Amino acid sequence: MYVPRYYAQEDRVKLFAFMHANSFGILFSHTGEEPMASHLPFMIDEKVGGQGLIYGHMAKANRQWRYADGQQVMVVFHGPHAYVSPTWYQEDNVVPTWDYVAVHAIGIFKALEGRSDIEESVSHLTDLHESSQPKPWEMDYTTEYADQMFKRIVGFQIEITDLKGKWKLNQNHSEVRRERVSERLKAEGGEANLQVAQLIDEDMAT
Repeated sequence: MYVPRYYAQEDRVKLFAFMHANSFGILFSHTGEEPMASHLPFMIDEKVGGQGLIYGHMAKANRQWRYADGQQVMVVFHGPHAYVSPTWYQEDNVVPTWDYVAVHAIGIFKALEGRSDIEESVSHLTDLHESSQPKPWEMDYTTEYADQMFKRIVGFQIEITDLKGKWKLNQNHSEVRRERVSERLKAEGGEANLQVAQLIDEDMAT
């Protein structure tokens, strides 16, 4: 990922907080002949390993895990994004752009085919996302149905070796211009626009 100095986000606390908040990402790898990508929910543990772990599971029929095992892979975490019109700057010699936030995590992929490893992955992911439900769902791991489901998935972990964060929030413009962009995004409305406006405001406040 191309990251100009003024867009670089190197604060590990912010990077991991972002990954947790935007944990549905894309796993990229390569077979040696063609690229592969899977859209997956991930779990992140920044306290394990040298730089943290990413883990999850996928369908065993998805051949990506076989090619990726033991190889370097990349997980892309997307955040909010918004179009920025040059008219918002109220000045000449400007062009349209797009503001966005993203994190690329690079690491070594390890497939986990053991039943206990897969159960742990499924259990953690389910508990994480069911916790907001009035009556959280729980899986019965002792049924024949569960046995069949677990035969069809494979777990994995990715030992993070590098993190790259990009907070593209008009940092190459004056504070006055950035304030105008933030104001217009708020006026435009919509969840993504409001989130980007908040990020701009937070960045200017630091």
